[in-house]
Amino acid sequence: MKNGIFVTGTDTDVGKTIIASGIAAVLKERQIDVGVFKPLLSGIPREDPASDTSLLKQLSETSLSYEEITPFPFKEPLAPYIAAKLEGKSVGIEDVLDRWEKIKGKHGFFIVEGAGGISVPLGEQFLVSDLIKALKLPILIVARPNLGTVNHIFLTVQYAKSLGLTIAGIIMNGISENPSLAEITNPKLIEELCGVPILGITPKLKDLTLANIKNMVKEHVDMTLLLNEKELRG
Repeated sequence: MKNGIFVTGTDTDVGKTIIASGIAAVLKERQIDVGVFKPLLSGIPREDPASDTSLLKQLSETSLSYEEITPFPFKEPLAPYIAAKLEGKSVGIEDVLDRWEKIKGKHGFFIVEGAGGISVPLGEQFLVSDLIKALKLPILIVARPNLGTVNHIFLTVQYAKSLGLTIAGIIMNGISENPSLAEITNPKLIEELCGVPILGITPKLKDLTLANIKNMVKEHVDMTLLLNEKELRG
């Protein structure tokens, strides 16, 4: 893989940050020079210990500041475009790319995280998919494992392929302790339908400690497959 991955989701609250930060921690443990970038954040201050920005910073152990990781924070828990409008602000793709240019040379490998799903509006006429395309990074899709997820994953994959985006794989996050029949059968069906590998099926964490997040990724995500450029699907 070239210089990073872009972590997107099939929806909001599917665990993108848990997966992204856990991957960062595992890479750091493997002596990979890893940085993180989540340019837009809504609904929580970036310095809050529970924020996505904070989790990414802590688990990657990057020296990047909170502002460098997340240059555009907004108060309301809404799509960034709407949250920004409520504050009388606007963010364009040029603004995000300008911040990216200032940090991308500070680490050898970057994990970039979007907001919500792949077509969430970040600004006027500016979607998450536009940012992925501009950054030219392969995407890792994080999805929930239960009933209904097949449709969401299939649509996300088909949309990504229609844009010519490269798909590294899918991680199904939050499988139950006693999985339903849908949770058991969905992974194979998704691989058959989408032609994209399932890189991990991760459990629902009861205790979100930094150590637990890192260990979950170590135990349940195929990092070798994730980092193997030959396995990427376009």
